[in-house]
Amino acid sequence: MDRQKEFVLRTLEERDIRFVRLWFTDVVGTLKSVAIAPAELEGAFEEGIGFDGSAIEGFSRISEADMVARPDATTFQVLPWIDDRGHQYSARMFCDITMPGGTPSWADPRHVLRRQLNKASDLGFSCYVHPEIEFFLVEDNGANGSNGIEPVPADDGGYFDQSVHRSAPHFRRHAIDALESMGISVEFSHHETAPGQQEIDLRYADALSMADNVMTFRYVVKEIAMQEGVRATFMPKPFREHAGSAMHTHMSLFEGETNAFHDPDDPLQLSATGKAFIAGVLEHSNEISAVTNQWVNSYKRIVHGGEAPTAACWGPSNRSALVRVPMYTPSKASSRRVEIRTPDSACNPYLTFAVLLAAGLRGIEKGYELAPEAEDDVWALTTAERRAMGYRELPTDLDIALREMEKSELVAETLGEHVYDYFLRNKWREWENYRSQVTPYELQQYLGL
Repeated sequence: MDRQKEFVLRTLEERDIRFVRLWFTDVVGTLKSVAIAPAELEGAFEEGIGFDGSAIEGFSRISEADMVARPDATTFQVLPWIDDRGHQYSARMFCDITMPGGTPSWADPRHVLRRQLNKASDLGFSCYVHPEIEFFLVEDNGANGSNGIEPVPADDGGYFDQSVHRSAPHFRRHAIDALESMGISVEFSHHETAPGQQEIDLRYADALSMADNVMTFRYVVKEIAMQEGVRATFMPKPFREHAGSAMHTHMSLFEGETNAFHDPDDPLQLSATGKAFIAGVLEHSNEISAVTNQWVNSYKRIVHGGEAPTAACWGPSNRSALVRVPMYTPSKASSRRVEIRTPDSACNPYLTFAVLLAAGLRGIEKGYELAPEAEDDVWALTTAERRAMGYRELPTDLDIALREMEKSELVAETLGEHVYDYFLRNKWREWENYRSQVTPYELQQYLGL
């Protein structure tokens, strides 16, 4: 670590970086930042930067407000923004949040994920994640969610369309250039099914680095979109008539250099460990739903016919299932993985990766049996047909998801008492605020009664 700190300090001096932005997230995944001068960074490495934790969502009570942000030198990257001289002037590092005495803060989402990764390590596993992140580009027409102006997609393209030139024709190229310049590798990018909808897939990395990458991704994408004259939104379901934005999450466990999910003798090349992991995710899917899909709007995406999973089932290549086993390269041991299709792109990635990993590990530890694979289009089945096949319905709104989470020993243990209690209070407040709204639909339907 000392060598890494020396590298950071030397880079700041050699590249004349004028601002260092120290990043962390609150419990719901909002990116927080404090900027310091390079001259102050050596002190920040030694002592951290103090701040008022009671002003951050879910961090501390007013009587325990003092907290410390400690920069993680391994996350240092120069930001791609340039000044009038064409010079890159700022860098960023993620921080670990501690109490003044140096003990980790139980409210820090990064610490929540690290605890779960340590548990996986104790079982002999390292966890790798590869997300497919969807989002919309919309016209910069003044729509802000509170002024009654409807968002307008920035293009009329569809799935895999090449030529989409109405607005921001070079957006994806510029976004990928910016991400790659920060060491965040992009595997694929393409236009998604809905007008204005984009997808950029990040190359796999360890789960903690990937959570940092997802937060960086959302920041960079929003900045590049503004430079292109449009806006990017990670709202799960901004348009009634179009599918929402997911963050399909591919996961695999490795034992050293060996993929623990691969078995060359299995018809699907999927090991007993991989099957138990899937069984764990399916068994606990309702309990973790409030974390993987944390907003009222998240459940507008999880509807029949909306290209999102609505029942707890699995299948190879089956995109209507909650868990899919990709079959592009079935004999390639390193690529055997599972794809979990419930999370949306507005989740807190630290907490989401933590609960997905916890559910999978519980399946491995307890030896859960995997149910038969779903061979049908699950979206096309009636509720009675799903029930007859043993598929459990996923929560259809935040209220149901929170009730499931309240009963979950697994989620309470994974998040820790502080984050678990705060998250539930915060989300129950969101639900009650939503329930009290009188929507345009209701006025249109019922005002004449």
